[in-house]
Amino acid sequence: MKRLVLGLSTSLLLCCAGMANAAVIKYGAALSGPAEDPRNESPATGRTTVLIDEAANTMTLRATFSGLLGPTTASHIHCCTVDPFTARAGVATALPSFFAFPIGVTEGTHRETFDLSNAATYNATFIAGNGGTVESARLAFLAGLASGRSYLNIHTTAFPGGEIRGFLTEVPEPGSLALLGLGALGLATLRRRAARLAR
Repeated sequence: MKRLVLGLSTSLLLCCAGMANAAVIKYGAALSGPAEDPRNESPATGRTTVLIDEAANTMTLRATFSGLLGPTTASHIHCCTVDPFTARAGVATALPSFFAFPIGVTEGTHRETFDLSNAATYNATFIAGNGGTVESARLAFLAGLASGRSYLNIHTTAFPGGEIRGFLTEVPEPGSLALLGLGALGLATLRRRAARLAR
């Protein structure tokens, strides 16, 4: 029985390690005026999802927004703040905006996929300030995402410095959480059975 418990424990650890090294990492953020620095009282809201595909070396960005007080002028990801989830940072992605981001509107949606190995994905200043190569910029950008030091910002005529923004945080996949829960439950059951048999 001890071997069975040990085997299940090992399998669970390997399964968890596999999930931690999954090829796609999902980040998400709610966008708002109070999240800006300095904060503002814009009633606008938005949501964004960023998918990092490590195998394909791509970033897929999805965003929706509505209720802006002025038409959009730009949108991009800023990185990397000194401390997580606070303050401001320079623009990491291409200027003045994501290539196909809707400009001149107060609501809209956006979806775009970027090649993380392409210099055109990044702001040239970000590349220069993070090692001077696309690869060093890519690594700095991914580290900023993983540590809560990157945010998506939507700029408008009403708020040129940014009307709504949100810090990107990793979003666990529901299936991964369920699998971890079931595995832990199974392991606990086996341990209880082993303890009963040992009496």
